[in-house]
Amino acid sequence: MSMVGVAEISVTVEDPHSDAAARLIRNLSAELGERYGDDGSGAFSPDDVRVPGGAFVIAWLDDQPVGCGALRPLERGVAEVKRMFVEKDARRQGVAKKVLEKIETIACVLGYRTLRLETGILQPEAIGLYESAGFRRVRCYGRYVDNPLNVCYEKRLG
Repeated sequence: MSMVGVAEISVTVEDPHSDAAARLIRNLSAELGERYGDDGSGAFSPDDVRVPGGAFVIAWLDDQPVGCGALRPLERGVAEVKRMFVEKDARRQGVAKKVLEKIETIACVLGYRTLRLETGILQPEAIGLYESAGFRRVRCYGRYVDNPLNVCYEKRLG
């Protein structure tokens, strides 16, 4: 990985209903559908993050949208990371790490003390990212409790 490639990545807060966001979410759903037979779209609506305490971010590489992530309020002091995705041809360049760092920064500014997330056991690259970023595996919560394909993580902020 060259430092030049890393320097070209920017992550900005965007409208989750924008064309770029819609395309990234659609591509994520297609990939999840291929891996799991379920696209995961039932667990997220763009309107979930168009509320106080929510955010949607897009990663840009050479002015092209290549990744995304969302921050959804769960309960007082706790938010959930959702819709983390990087386009296949932009992977292994630090994009996901930059998206996650931006989400964590926003969460801290918004006063969250804890971040939670769910990912699937068929996504070892996502599991590696979250564990390397300091997330620790926890008992699954909410809609993920009884699904053996889910793993859940939590990270204390600050």
